[in-house]
Amino acid sequence: MEIFLQANTWVALLTLTFLEIVLGIDNIVFISIISNKLKIKDQPKARSIGLVLAMIFRIVLLFGITVVLKLQNALFHIDVSWLKAGVTGQSLIIFSGGIFLLYKSVSEIHHKLEGVEESNTNKVKSGLWNAITQIAVLNVVFSFDSILTAIGLVSLDNPPAGFGYEGGMLIMIISIIISILIMMSFAGPVSKFVNEHPTIQILGLSFLILIGVMLLAEGSHLAHFILFGNEVHSIPKGYLYFAIFFSLFVEFLNLKMKKGKNPVILHDSKLLNNEENNT
Repeated sequence: MEIFLQANTWVALLTLTFLEIVLGIDNIVFISIISNKLKIKDQPKARSIGLVLAMIFRIVLLFGITVVLKLQNALFHIDVSWLKAGVTGQSLIIFSGGIFLLYKSVSEIHHKLEGVEESNTNKVKSGLWNAITQIAVLNVVFSFDSILTAIGLVSLDNPPAGFGYEGGMLIMIISIIISILIMMSFAGPVSKFVNEHPTIQILGLSFLILIGVMLLAEGSHLAHFILFGNEVHSIPKGYLYFAIFFSLFVEFLNLKMKKGKNPVILHDSKLLNNEENNT
């Protein structure tokens, strides 16, 4: 515990906590959109369980860091005329997560804009455990990506002076717990705001498509993809999150200008509102 008497410990803790919160924004957006398909009484439960799962997965992956780092080794190689790659366990997990996120985002946008043929809301709503399963699957990918980024800042093999291996682990665990607690306190208001503004929902789903593309690029980069003679590079997260925050800022200005006008209501929102009124 002597490391907490050092200034660089608090700098590392604040940096990692901020990083975990930023990397968790896409997680909150996904959880908010998935939980919106549940009954209102089940939505807080889904959000809480989703964020608790995120914390558990991150800590478990942190303790299993030796296994995580071993996933950098190539499982098999691809060598054809137009594609060369050394596919690793890390690249498979992240690439699969990108495909899943793209599928869910596109299908959710289609559902919200086009609606469904069934008029029975029970066929429209997702069950609680079905929603939690989807959240858990994507949490594995988000947690994996988050831990890899955190390890890059606080290397356990070569930790900052005075930290030691146990100190580096302790700082990362504390930052994970603090960040999840902060996200849990804001998840409700954020989810309420997202669900009340259809344009924010579509914008959030568009962000998830963008993040899915980023995961595909990152997975390809980890597998050292060489496509038609050109190496595939990852997309810097800074560019991605700047685009997200700038788009949100512009949308907030639009919402302020349109304040008082009748908002657009998406299909699933109409169905849920009707059911709540009937009950």
